[in-house]
Amino acid sequence: MVETMRQFSSMFNGLARSISGKISGNGDGREAAEAMAKNAKKNYLILRSSGSVNVDGSNNLASVFSKRGRKGVNQDCAIVWEEFGCQADMLFCGIFDGHGPWGHFVAKKVRESMPSSLLCNWQETLAQASLDPEIDLESDKKHQRFHIWKHSYLRTCAAVDHELEQHRKIDSFYSGTTALTIVRQGDLIYVANIGDSRAVLATTSDDGNLVPVQLTIDFNPNLPQEAERIVQCKGRVFCLHDEPGVHRVWLPDEESPGLAMSRAFGDYCIKDYGLISVPEVTQRHITSRDQFVVLATDGVWDVVSNQEAVQIVSSTPDKQKAAKRLVEYAVRAWKKKRKDIAMDDISAICLFFHSSPLS
Repeated sequence: MVETMRQFSSMFNGLARSISGKISGNGDGREAAEAMAKNAKKNYLILRSSGSVNVDGSNNLASVFSKRGRKGVNQDCAIVWEEFGCQADMLFCGIFDGHGPWGHFVAKKVRESMPSSLLCNWQETLAQASLDPEIDLESDKKHQRFHIWKHSYLRTCAAVDHELEQHRKIDSFYSGTTALTIVRQGDLIYVANIGDSRAVLATTSDDGNLVPVQLTIDFNPNLPQEAERIVQCKGRVFCLHDEPGVHRVWLPDEESPGLAMSRAFGDYCIKDYGLISVPEVTQRHITSRDQFVVLATDGVWDVVSNQEAVQIVSSTPDKQKAAKRLVEYAVRAWKKKRKDIAMDDISAICLFFHSSPLS
């Protein structure tokens, strides 16, 4: 065990030092991260549309599917990046749900900038940690890894939101996007959530049944801690008469913008009134009991329960079609349960943990 930890620490510090050299050498870690993204795309390691990713030698299999709703252009988008940051045991995936007139542009911009920014911040944080005499990377691998990823995510989301505000060609004043992302690193997953998309893990219980474990909080404005922050910042939270139960965020003196989530990128019209783009970051150790995780936009969760989602995905014979099957089920559920409401965009990623590569 000690030897394993020593090898890990040596690898950890070696990687950090080599990255540190690159960053201090050219002064721009972001450029290096963006070059990695271009290379990964060229080698078919990045998926940005409906489909599947299953790389030789990888345990991961990711299935992605998105369907436009009845509200106009599809404002959902997704990404899966295998061998994230040129690390064989790492994967990044994310799902983004845009809203407002420019929502589809905002969602795509965040999808484009977030992975590279996260990689750059992770590399820099890792390098700093390896040089800090106060941090013993060998003493508690799991805790230190989590701290590094959480710090990297917080820095990334702040930077991405700032960049978006400065963007000359995308008007994010009344538009924004959610962002739900996962990094898998070996047998650990790190989940970062902004908004009301949701991640649900399928795990095997003691009696052998597959059960759902919700990994994220739906950040709606009526959650006590969210409502408290909004009200303290002089924003308002209430439902419209014709939408009982749908809590929205409003400006102090205007019936606008009526945002149905309490965290998002963009939406600068209400950023001073309690809306934030700070992610909730959590980790989970993946064991042989954990089968897959579903990341989906609220278009799925508005009409499909966690248990139903797990059953649909687990009963799909071809794992590559799992996301499509879940989305198609949600489409039928919208028609039954919400026939008077225009169907939302519906998107899902199903990430299987123990898949042997396809022949």
